[in-house]
Amino acid sequence: MLIRTVSLYLNTLRYTKPKQIWFRLFFLIRGIFRKITRFKYFTAVAKESSQLTMLPSIFIPRKLFSYPSTNKSLYPIVFTFLNKSQCFDKIDWNFSEHGKLWQYNLNYFDFLNQNDVGFDYGKMLMEDFCQNIKRIRDGHEPYPTSLRIINWIKFFSRYGNNNRELSNVLYRQALILYDNLEYHLMGNHLLENGFALLFAAYFFQDVKFYKKAKEIIVSELKEQILADGGHFELSPMYHQIILFRLLDAINLVKQNGFMNHELLDILIEKASRMLNWLNIISFEDGSIPLLNDSANGIAPNTSELNEYAIALGVTSRTSHLTIPLNESGYRKVKTEHYEAIIDVGNIGPDYIPGHAHADTLSFELRVDENPFIVDTGTSTYEDNEMRYWQRSTKAHNTVTINEQNSSEVWKSHRVARRAKIIKLEENKGVIEASHDGYKNIGAVHTRKFEFTNNSIVIQDKIDSDNRGYYCHAYLHLSPGIEPIINNSIIKIGKNSVRFDGADAIWVEDYEYAPEFNRLIPAKMVIAAFKKTLRTSIHI
Repeated sequence: MLIRTVSLYLNTLRYTKPKQIWFRLFFLIRGIFRKITRFKYFTAVAKESSQLTMLPSIFIPRKLFSYPSTNKSLYPIVFTFLNKSQCFDKIDWNFSEHGKLWQYNLNYFDFLNQNDVGFDYGKMLMEDFCQNIKRIRDGHEPYPTSLRIINWIKFFSRYGNNNRELSNVLYRQALILYDNLEYHLMGNHLLENGFALLFAAYFFQDVKFYKKAKEIIVSELKEQILADGGHFELSPMYHQIILFRLLDAINLVKQNGFMNHELLDILIEKASRMLNWLNIISFEDGSIPLLNDSANGIAPNTSELNEYAIALGVTSRTSHLTIPLNESGYRKVKTEHYEAIIDVGNIGPDYIPGHAHADTLSFELRVDENPFIVDTGTSTYEDNEMRYWQRSTKAHNTVTINEQNSSEVWKSHRVARRAKIIKLEENKGVIEASHDGYKNIGAVHTRKFEFTNNSIVIQDKIDSDNRGYYCHAYLHLSPGIEPIINNSIIKIGKNSVRFDGADAIWVEDYEYAPEFNRLIPAKMVIAAFKKTLRTSIHI
């Protein structure tokens, strides 16, 4: 057990950037020193805040909270995040019974963007937070602090009304964030830190905040937005979140003259690429594939993001931009009858794969715009069995060998050994790729997709000198689809799936997770094979 644990840590840390390790040690040592010296942040008084101008952003279309109809009393108040509701007679900003992500959402203050929140009621919520600020714990972490800073400033800008006391608290939060930037995590966390400092810089006309924001945003956008426009963590949901933040930043910079709009060009260029990628990866109905850590109901949807971009004039400046999917590792095949999305890339950036799943060579399929073969989705970030299963290879439409994961996902957001694409060949109607995720047992998995207008043929091949292995191929069906097995053929409504080379075929239950904390019973088809398997999907 000890050897296994040491191996997991070593295979995880070996991919970490030296900068991440240095900052982890720095924050650890600084934390010990500050505890000994009883360090406390000084009470800062904000500069005079500016009245910012912004075009309407995207409103939250769903109810995140409800409150007394009189709109004069704060309580009772009901918050609903991640499909879990909690009623408070007094808000507990440390409430953790629904998990840490729920508590984070409570401290994000996204609910200020709900379109029925008036200034007076929003101000009461912020004042309640301020009254309890010394008792708040996880809500002061840099990530929720970043989102809260942005949401408070957007709220003030929306109503053209600032509050001196709240501005002082906001300024102090920005100073603390500046001192605790997430260089140890990097990725979308650090980028959100940069966007928060950008909003604070404009709100307080603060050059110090601006210089740091510019440094982070420019370097991280160049690092995180791939040439094909995909966000490098390869989650369509986080792609939507970061694109939304980019569009808000464009709104901020374009409508206000601070620093002469100097970030506008790079913001628009990256947003345009991201929008192009999102429009390609989204299905015909505008929904996203649930690849890696993705769920519905978290980020603004594709339609809302397109409308917001048009209002900001982003797409009109770059309407010629049509970059195909490439560096992100995803491929989209669309015919008259189906849409297929295939994963033939690596699992994400080596130094931050926390939102990755062990899904190499998996795919999703919609037939006549209806979900057919689906990714199982994400329902939780908690460190539990459901999280382990949803990140596992068997929870995706690909192949396991000896029931191992192709990438060694562990804990809630860690990856040790990980699969790498070692061959990729693409021709008209054909995509073939191999990965080395099973090299620890001396095997290589090759998968070949062949597409026609009414069929998809998938050929799986296992190359190995070791004869003591067994393989399983998985197909996760959308809820409500009942497969019927007839020898080597699975009848699924008007469609059929034929397995050639399978030693056995059977159906099992699984739970589909389209949203956080929402599980729907569904069926998955499993085919056992030894060396080769040919799967023919007839549509």
